[in-house]
Amino acid sequence: MDKTIDCVVCGSCVVDILVRPVPLDTHIGVGEMIRTEPLMLTTGGMVSNAGIALAKLGMRATAFTYVGNDAWADVVRSRYEAAGLDTTYLRTHPEMPTSTTAVIIDDTGNRSFLHAVGAPKAIDKFFFLDNLDLFKRSRAMLLGYYPLLPNLLDDLPEVLAAIQATGCRTALDSAGGGGTMEPLTRCLPHLDYYVPSIAEAQQQTGESDPQQMIRRYRESGATQFVGIKLGTQGALLSPSSNKFLEIPAITPPGKVIDTTGAGDCFFGGLLAGILRGLPAEEAGRLAAAAGAYCVTGLGATTALQDFATTMHLASTS
Repeated sequence: MDKTIDCVVCGSCVVDILVRPVPLDTHIGVGEMIRTEPLMLTTGGMVSNAGIALAKLGMRATAFTYVGNDAWADVVRSRYEAAGLDTTYLRTHPEMPTSTTAVIIDDTGNRSFLHAVGAPKAIDKFFFLDNLDLFKRSRAMLLGYYPLLPNLLDDLPEVLAAIQATGCRTALDSAGGGGTMEPLTRCLPHLDYYVPSIAEAQQQTGESDPQQMIRRYRESGATQFVGIKLGTQGALLSPSSNKFLEIPAITPPGKVIDTTGAGDCFFGGLLAGILRGLPAEEAGRLAAAAGAYCVTGLGATTALQDFATTMHLASTS
């Protein structure tokens, strides 16, 4: 079957209401009023952040998740279509609402979240197994955030194996603090790409050194591409056993406004580079540049740029 899709992005899909600036280091008392900038409505979650990053970087990306039968779903569809992210496989759940988050951002760009999981929580193994033809037509898939999908967790290794069997490469991202090595240990043999944040990796592995984290994943069954996102320190990538690439962070081309979604945009940029055939180190720098652009706008995807612009920052920084 022809590979007409570059990447199917699955899992968390959220409407974000951004509130800024709000101090995060002091208690907000009952009845207090905090003056903010006008509220901003945008999309968030892995499907939105990495999916739009992929689309803006020239990839044929498709969203595959649940939204609710509500007005928030219209926001998701219109934002995706405007960004070039295909909504053909965006499913409407008949009972559960669209996932929503209030993102509380301080004046340095740090943030906290008030989150309602909503319809993506209903994703289970049949959501994938009944749609394997979609993955047969795709070069890769990215699923996030697996710890927040309770109806899928036990069956995730089976799902990843089935998707790999279609000839589609598999990528997974964590969230929610990272969880434990279960079911991750059973998933790793069926993953082509796994790149958690350092906080998630520390929670999962109990290690503090990024190289040791990657070695723990290798000991637990990872044979393909593994990495650790290090935030402002860049990333450590391991495209194969005993090979490590240090990817330095790229200085944002503007003031840091909001760090929401930077890790997702990094992952989207990394997959875009790999799918374009770039060497792992160049793909890592493209990913770092996507993350650098991300943090200069309010919301995860408002400041993202096209491939040529992002690659220019990657190659000149």
